Amino acid sequence: MNTGQIDPYFDDEINELRNLLGASSPEEFNKCEPQIVFANQLELESINIPRTNNLNELLLIHKQLFKGIYDWAGKIRIVDIKKNTKNSDFFLPVGKIAVACNYVFTELFKENYLKDLSVEVFIKRLAYYYDQLNYIHPFREGNGRTQRVFWTRLARDAGYNIDWSLVVGAENDEASRLASEEFDISGLEKMFSKIVTLLP
Repeated sequence: MNTGQIDPYFDDEINELRNLLGASSPEEFNKCEPQIVFANQLELESINIPRTNNLNELLLIHKQLFKGIYDWAGKIRIVDIKKNTKNSDFFLPVGKIAVACNYVFTELFKENYLKDLSVEVFIKRLAYYYDQLNYIHPFREGNGRTQRVFWTRLARDAGYNIDWSLVVGAENDEASRLASEEFDISGLEKMFSKIVTLLP
């Protein structure tokens, strides 16, 4: 992830994000980090994060997933960021994150958190909101994993299951890029049509 400016989250000595793991290299960090996130995610249901379906829930999910890894877990980023890919655009500027989140979650509330929708309509609206939240990208790191937990919880409450294991990273990245840069969510709709099913 590129900031295009001085990054207060980055530790130049280890060439990696500042972290609590004591990792001395990117290789060591990348070996440990997924294991801890996985363990933290297993605790999610037992700690009963409230289903507020808003920024507060998103912050609590991020805090749980990345506790013990980042001292800024559960906190909105304070630097502008973009993907480390050629010609990529910046995500939403820091100063607009709070207002944008309030708008998105208010609209989600007005749509009754996507309940009582046919699977076709649910997928279309889920793709729309997934794109909106992805563009906001409220965290310095961990946005995708936090979003997956958030939308899985919301989907279950609406009567649907999302099987993220059926999606490869490149497909999600390209669908998200298409939506963000070309305002075309068809890729996200196609992706969700493969992984969203009605709960039994």
